[in-house]
Amino acid sequence: MKHSLALAMVMVLAGSMSACTDATDTDADAGKSRATQPLAQAGAAAAEAGNPFFVESPLPLHYPQFDKIKDGDFAPAFDRGMADHLKEVTAIADNDAAPSFDNTILALEKSGQILHRTSTVFFNQVGVDTNDARKAIQAEYAPKLAAHRDAVMLNPQLFARIQTLYDTRNQLGLDAESVRLIERYHTDYVRAGARLSDADKTHLKEINGTLAKLGARFSQNVLAEVNDSAVVVDTKEQLAGLTDEQIGAAAEAAKRAGWTANT
Repeated sequence: MKHSLALAMVMVLAGSMSACTDATDTDADAGKSRATQPLAQAGAAAAEAGNPFFVESPLPLHYPQFDKIKDGDFAPAFDRGMADHLKEVTAIADNDAAPSFDNTILALEKSGQILHRTSTVFFNQVGVDTNDARKAIQAEYAPKLAAHRDAVMLNPQLFARIQTLYDTRNQLGLDAESVRLIERYHTDYVRAGARLSDADKTHLKEINGTLAKLGARFSQNVLAEVNDSAVVVDTKEQLAGLTDEQIGAAAEAAKRAGWTANT
């Protein structure tokens, strides 16, 4: 018999996880495509009305304005965020001036603000408070975000500037923190494939795109499984240490999930 004293387990799944799963059927893919159509229309309207991700939040420490954020804001914010970020990165990579810490590393640190704000909020929400609309956005944008990351990390002109700074990092008169940041950037870009041949980069992009799709699907499957699971206890004594409010909330959640009280 199911009991009402059940504690829900929550797993936070943020970002695109790398995993291998079986491909979904054609009907499921078609359903996702249909689900994203109204999102695109809502997104266009949100962009015209003023998207909260397009400006820095006025709240302390620039915390997100959750009361103003709607699901329709995410898609246009991702689109503009990636476009703006790519323009900024291209300008850094194509800069005629010799690479310096300020015009390369610091410039990269300051780039992609809209994309950063959007990603931070979105992937936290899909991990702890998802819904059908957010699942559809995650499925659509996981491969797009992976392709965007590759466009940045595999840019040969950009990596050449980072490599120059890395090779001369101890002669630039920088403090230890700045030198470490150069080293971190260099390591990240090398591990992302910046030194690969053009052919290998193309193959890597295909792999990353596939992993992004599968990772989004896997994270959604795991979250659904976790949401359907529970820790079942037979007596209230087994919940020693929890407050009455916590026990009551767990019991109410169990009741909504269809578990019956232990009599």
